[in-house]
Amino acid sequence: MGTIDVLIGIIGSAIGLLVLILFALDLQYQNRAGNKLELTSGKWEFEVYEPQQYVIVGELEFRNLTQRLEVMVPELRVDVRLLSSASLEGITTQTQVTPRFRDVRADGYWEGHIVKIGKPDPIAITIDLQAADLTHLKVAWIQVHYVTYGPQGRLPKTRHIIVPLTFPNVDDSKRWRPAASADVLPIRTHLLTELDNPVAIVRRYVMPHAQPGDIVTIGETPIAIMQGRFHHPSTVKPGWLAKRLCYLFMPTSSLATACGLQTLVDLVGAERVFVAFLAGAIGKVFGQPGFFYRLAGEQARLIDDVTGTLPPYDQFIVLGPQNPQAIVDEIQRETGLSAAIVDVNDLKAVKILAASSDLSTNLLRQALITNPAGNADEQTPVVLIRPTESLLTRSSKPDSISSS
Repeated sequence: MGTIDVLIGIIGSAIGLLVLILFALDLQYQNRAGNKLELTSGKWEFEVYEPQQYVIVGELEFRNLTQRLEVMVPELRVDVRLLSSASLEGITTQTQVTPRFRDVRADGYWEGHIVKIGKPDPIAITIDLQAADLTHLKVAWIQVHYVTYGPQGRLPKTRHIIVPLTFPNVDDSKRWRPAASADVLPIRTHLLTELDNPVAIVRRYVMPHAQPGDIVTIGETPIAIMQGRFHHPSTVKPGWLAKRLCYLFMPTSSLATACGLQTLVDLVGAERVFVAFLAGAIGKVFGQPGFFYRLAGEQARLIDDVTGTLPPYDQFIVLGPQNPQAIVDEIQRETGLSAAIVDVNDLKAVKILAASSDLSTNLLRQALITNPAGNADEQTPVVLIRPTESLLTRSSKPDSISSS
């Protein structure tokens, strides 16, 4: 072997080694947590709730979710968007951020801060709204803009928090309607948010109307919202697959946008979406539609893209609920009411995601087929069903319903 051959072999080996090193570095980078820092939605309470002034205080926490990396928060500011049934003219809005982990500066300046591993750093956000009359306000959409600074560089993030400002009276829901197999009562609630939970909503709005043997149903989108399963499209980074396949879905589909389809890819993986798409295309050729949704999983049907639900969630991508069976089981255990989580529309389509074991799916479909909750801005995400005895599958009705 000549000198040139040896030199070529050495160069080839060096290039191969360099490629392996670069591949290993990239793999190591992909598996790193990076700027993995979370700002919780927190707990929010009214300190003042008068027609001329609302003062809302939220207690939130920064949490460093990395294993051994420090992440900094050099910037933070709060914006408030109000949704109302009337003009916002004359309303003043003041915000104040109070770090609980250090002294408060009189000038309101946010000092750059290091969030330590395993040590949550609490902050308080105060929103002070004043006007001659605030009773027409419905929601405060609070956007906490902050910057994370760490191994991935400087990354801007936004925590969206929806706080309801008006709460209907329980007596607002009194109009029972006849259905094919039951009477149904659409229940009006405040705008449900991540700050709510299903059991508390049932106790607050449903229990005053309920009697033994009744069934409570809740829409799948409100359940997902209460679980915090929604995100702004600005946080979605469409990949190659999503950008190309989204054009091949029906224009009315929530998967017909790059961000909508990428949301599904992020949930179930690119490989599964691609295989499901191929199977769906082949199935349509042979007159067998629906293979895509069967193979891609239930979330493929449940994702609501932008404009898919009422404001301010019309600006977000809302996923389907997580573990719905556990939710209905908890509602029944805590309240005594049988429960179901459903997806209903005005096209007489009723999909039951989860239901108490003692319920008849036929009864639910007949009672909900006219979509008593509505698809517009009725704000009646809960429906109480009072069935006839003959259509129940249960062996006996409970003696009492807990309201605790």
